[in-house]
Amino acid sequence: MPVKPPARKHAAFTGRIGIARADITPPVGIYSRNWGAAKHDTAASIHRPLTLNALTISERVGDDPLVLIDADLGWWRPLELFRKFQQRLLNELSMDSSRLIFALTHTHAAAPLMEPDDELPGSELHGQWLEDVYQATVSTTKQAMAEAFDATLDWHTGRCGLAANRDLPDPAAPDEMPGKSGNGKATRLICGFNPNAAADDTLLLGRITDASGTLRATLVNYACHPTTLAWENTSISPDYIGAMRSTMEAATGAAAYFLQGMSGDLAPRHQYVGDTDVADRHGTQLAHAALATLFDMEPPNTELTFAETVESGAPLAAWRHRESAAAGSLKAIATTVDVPLKNWPSAAELEQQRSDCKDRALQERLRRKRDIRRSLGDGATFAHPISAWRIGDAVLLGSCSEAYSQLQKDLRRQFPKVPLACMNLINGSIGYLPPEELYDVDVYPVWQTPFDRGGLELIRAAMVNAIAELIGDGGHADTAQSA
Repeated sequence: MPVKPPARKHAAFTGRIGIARADITPPVGIYSRNWGAAKHDTAASIHRPLTLNALTISERVGDDPLVLIDADLGWWRPLELFRKFQQRLLNELSMDSSRLIFALTHTHAAAPLMEPDDELPGSELHGQWLEDVYQATVSTTKQAMAEAFDATLDWHTGRCGLAANRDLPDPAAPDEMPGKSGNGKATRLICGFNPNAAADDTLLLGRITDASGTLRATLVNYACHPTTLAWENTSISPDYIGAMRSTMEAATGAAAYFLQGMSGDLAPRHQYVGDTDVADRHGTQLAHAALATLFDMEPPNTELTFAETVESGAPLAAWRHRESAAAGSLKAIATTVDVPLKNWPSAAELEQQRSDCKDRALQERLRRKRDIRRSLGDGATFAHPISAWRIGDAVLLGSCSEAYSQLQKDLRRQFPKVPLACMNLINGSIGYLPPEELYDVDVYPVWQTPFDRGGLELIRAAMVNAIAELIGDGGHADTAQSA
């Protein structure tokens, strides 16, 4: 007997959603050196403003919402600074920690999130700027809560070619040098475009519409390091995310959020420049890919179903839209995984090495390593936090580390029917999570990270468990859905 083809519909949530935005651009003159090779220490100009965007999600009026913060910021130096920031915020908003995700876009052209340091020029401005970021978080969250509206959030998957693999076998290492093994196989990888390796090009788009069907916001989840602008750049900038937002918003009239994906090994092909036009071109490319995904979606709260066969010059399959109900359930999970740590020197020893060092680039590496060690303490493991939310038919999840894209690919392969918004650098920032086989290779994410071999694999197992707990059926729903 003929079987009716499945309807085409988008995984969705219906409930109450609030949106709000604030400008968090730091002042010119603030300490903004994020690159060891940089000759400057302070910001000389503003390329585009940095924004902080709040999104609140609840099932009904009066319910405690999930709060997602999307901020054009780089990373926390150290992790303890975020923990203090987070606790203060939770106290002020009377929130449970599982219901807050503070996500960084990871631009490398913003002032670092750090306390003032008398040794660093322009860092005296950080105290007030950090307070401004905190107050912006409070005010936008309260505004989003107060202005929440009946809404639908649905999801669709697209593609974008901006990101490229950035683990390049060192072409300058001859066979007889440490960069290559005796059989000519590269054992040193340098951080930049590798044209011989495939990159994850998945773009997950979230669409927020109100009860009238009007588009109110888009969420772009994409994995790509914002490292277009590097040591030659002296401007504060959101990198490519700025042009992505402005291009999307000009085309739709709706707010654009950005959720950095698991991009530990992904970056633009053309990067490490001082020309802000390059960053804008990258952002425009991502925006147009996101817009193509948006306009490939069915109308909100509908599904495209096979209606009938119409006999004409040919037998025609007529498909029509009909109303479709969206799920209204929310659930939040916050857990930790004990991840093994490397046997690094103590924070005091690293500080002594930094103090004795005369090389400017190496000094910067040691400063960051010292800060990480201070945050993690001297134990053998770290209780690595993971956050996961069920939002209707979809799951948003991530961690404070920089996981390689293999993690999001594995998760999406295991749960093919569940739209997964996979994120790095949420609720703090620490180090990379490379696959265990890379620990046999000389590559920056391996020697940068405090985590020993197997960390990514432990995080993956915990995330699989979290998704299964949130979804219940393991993501193998009977209803065909277009993520």
